[in-house]
Amino acid sequence: MAAVAAAPTGVAERARALLDPLRQLVPFEAARVYLLDMGRRAEHSLFFEGYDEKVRSYLDSPEHLDDIELTGLQRGGPPMRLRDLSVPRDEIRAWAEYLSPAGFREGVGVRMTTSDDRYIGVMGLYTETSAHPTDTAREILGAISTTLADALDPLRSISTAAQMVSGATAGVLLCRDGSTQGLPGLPGHAQLRPGSRLLGVAARQLGTMAHAAFLCPYDADGEDRHLRVTVIACPDLPPAHVVAAVVVAPAGDLGRLTRRELEVLGLIVEGCSNRRIASGFHLTERTVGTHIEHILAKLDAPSRTLAAVYALRRALYIPRALHRAQRARA
Repeated sequence: MAAVAAAPTGVAERARALLDPLRQLVPFEAARVYLLDMGRRAEHSLFFEGYDEKVRSYLDSPEHLDDIELTGLQRGGPPMRLRDLSVPRDEIRAWAEYLSPAGFREGVGVRMTTSDDRYIGVMGLYTETSAHPTDTAREILGAISTTLADALDPLRSISTAAQMVSGATAGVLLCRDGSTQGLPGLPGHAQLRPGSRLLGVAARQLGTMAHAAFLCPYDADGEDRHLRVTVIACPDLPPAHVVAAVVVAPAGDLGRLTRRELEVLGLIVEGCSNRRIASGFHLTERTVGTHIEHILAKLDAPSRTLAAVYALRRALYIPRALHRAQRARA
């Protein structure tokens, strides 16, 4: 099972690969793995096996969240079988109206918490005999629950990608509603607070590409500095409310470009004309032309088009929303 957990495959493939060793422990007829976020009232199935469409439809419905709250499965503790519940099975709609009529007599829910202490959801195994799962099987399931969670963690691939960003020092997961949650393996950063201008820019970058990088100015200890920001779109996997990892690292070599030149370069990347750049910075077009000459020389670029290509490739530009004038008006 540890080998399956470490395999570089998708989460659904790892779930299927875990079934054979689990059947040696619990001879189940049906299995389900689902992510659970009771705070958002959100449930998402990662894997189903052995259910008819009627049962499957109910288990994927919002009404099933009421059953989970009734049983207390989300609150922690060891794996919980039907006979371990303090609530009579007839009061649990999933059992009374769906699982029992489908022929299931017993089952066990395994609460999954990763090795870095993130609760991600539940694995449910159901049998057509009340003899299983045994007490021993229940204890073993409890002992391997962390391994199961690590194997089925849908954020594992995005976390691994984030930690591969060169020099990464901090990061967050950006949610669809603009909120954030911790990115496994990296601490947070003051510039990555919900509602920050940086995260707003990161969200807009996702509209055009799955990966983006740019510079963000910030003041540290009274000095102007830059962070290099990398935005990695999450794959089309649950939890659906997580849309990207946003990772920051030291800016590194800026090619001797000044703050103003980086800002001008950002507007070149965004397709602005010299006149528009001049208007935005309250400069003359001649001054803008001088800035562009310096940019081309420092980047060794023969044209502004190639300068924009270099800037995108090396994340050497500051998006307009992060310019000093924009921040001063905020």
